[in-house]
Amino acid sequence: MEALISAVVGDIVSRAISIMFGKCREQTTTEDLQRLHQLLMRIAVVVEETEGRCVTNRGMIHQISNMKEQMFRGYFLLDAFRCSGKKMEDKEVSFAKSKFNPAKRFRLLSSNSQIESMIIGRDRSKELKQVILVLENVVADMKEFAIFLMSYPRIYRQPYGAYLFVDKCMFGRQMERELAISFLLHAEPPGNEKFGVLPIVGPPLIGKSTLVEHVCYDDRVRNHFSLILLYIENDLKDEAVTTFRDNCVIKHQNVALDGERSLLIIELLGDVDRVAWKRLLQFAERCMTHGSKIIITSRSEKTVSFGTTEALRLNYLSTEAYWYFFRMLVFGSTDPEEHPKLTSIAMEIACEMCGSFIFAYVVATLLRANLSARFWCRVLRHLTEHRKKNLFLLGEYPLVDGRPRYVWSMAKTPQGSEDIKFFICGDYQKRPDSHGEVPKITGVDLLSGTWSAMPQGKFEVLSWKSRIPPYYIYTANCQFVQQESGLTLTA
Repeated sequence: MEALISAVVGDIVSRAISIMFGKCREQTTTEDLQRLHQLLMRIAVVVEETEGRCVTNRGMIHQISNMKEQMFRGYFLLDAFRCSGKKMEDKEVSFAKSKFNPAKRFRLLSSNSQIESMIIGRDRSKELKQVILVLENVVADMKEFAIFLMSYPRIYRQPYGAYLFVDKCMFGRQMERELAISFLLHAEPPGNEKFGVLPIVGPPLIGKSTLVEHVCYDDRVRNHFSLILLYIENDLKDEAVTTFRDNCVIKHQNVALDGERSLLIIELLGDVDRVAWKRLLQFAERCMTHGSKIIITSRSEKTVSFGTTEALRLNYLSTEAYWYFFRMLVFGSTDPEEHPKLTSIAMEIACEMCGSFIFAYVVATLLRANLSARFWCRVLRHLTEHRKKNLFLLGEYPLVDGRPRYVWSMAKTPQGSEDIKFFICGDYQKRPDSHGEVPKITGVDLLSGTWSAMPQGKFEVLSWKSRIPPYYIYTANCQFVQQESGLTLTA
């Protein structure tokens, strides 16, 4: 009996101490979050201004890149704290409504759990203070930065308002874009190679073509080259020197610079063998003058060896940057603080998508159509199942070689007993001027089940139609599977 009383008293004392420390920590955290929010708003204004100006100084570009990185980190931490607070409130309400259960309560309030919770809280508070300190330093240096920024001209070719819509501009590649432009405008020293070669490598659907397209749209590049050619085949293996030009299209032609420097863009899916590369160089030496350039994009690291300068490597966005990108797609100009529960679910959804741009566009469109927490939870559940299913069937996720894979859908079978099953057996990337009809069933239709007629067997889906240059159309071949056991992922 005495042991039980001692345990109860000890429990009450530990709870009282925990509540006291919790309130102090909560007050401090609330003040820090308010300070963080104020700093982020000030920095966001400057970042928005940088995106509307043609900044060419490499030091300024590097500073802008660091500023954005810290801003992404700040917003991620701010939303994470808000979501954490919302979850704790929900747990407290749920606990208050439940009946008293001494055993359950003692497990929840064991000393180990309290210590672990306090340590986690201190670590997160410490990170919060560190982020605030970094952002305060950024703001302190902002006055001189803003003065330099005002000296750069505005971008008039694209309306400034377009930068307010993240799905209509290239996201997170400003540093790489300026590095590519710097390479193109830099004159080759006398005695060096006749032309420079810049390799751009990265995994599928990471934005290599988008980056090149935005580089080619820049007025500095268009005024520097008399001709910009794009090689439209996917493989150089069987290409002959005499027919190479026939498989190129003119992206831009500057009559005022006729016969001067030219730019050749080659977008490949796989490797390039040495023989094919030598044939390409023969074409370039025959048709391209000194000062001309070549940009070659590929998924293969072997392409790096063909460059005359350091390759540009495109990687997936950081967790913080991807969350900022996704939150802007989902919430737009609305403050996520107005929807704390939805923000919490959206953060978990973003983690399940493994940095995919197309998935971000498609899922954001799906979520915006239904602002119900129950619906968003259902999307999250299917995304989690999708990731686990592909890990189980293929041993990896996300996939990097385009193999057939399982795809989720919230549609039900006619009997309503289980979800409809699909798997993708091929992805395709087409230019807007490509021949062939665009599939009528979209990726959003597939995931939500909102199609006019139930697809049968194999069918084609419009995964996404890009709203930014080069306006690629992404399609996929899907196959309807009636039973779970019917999933046979063979190429």
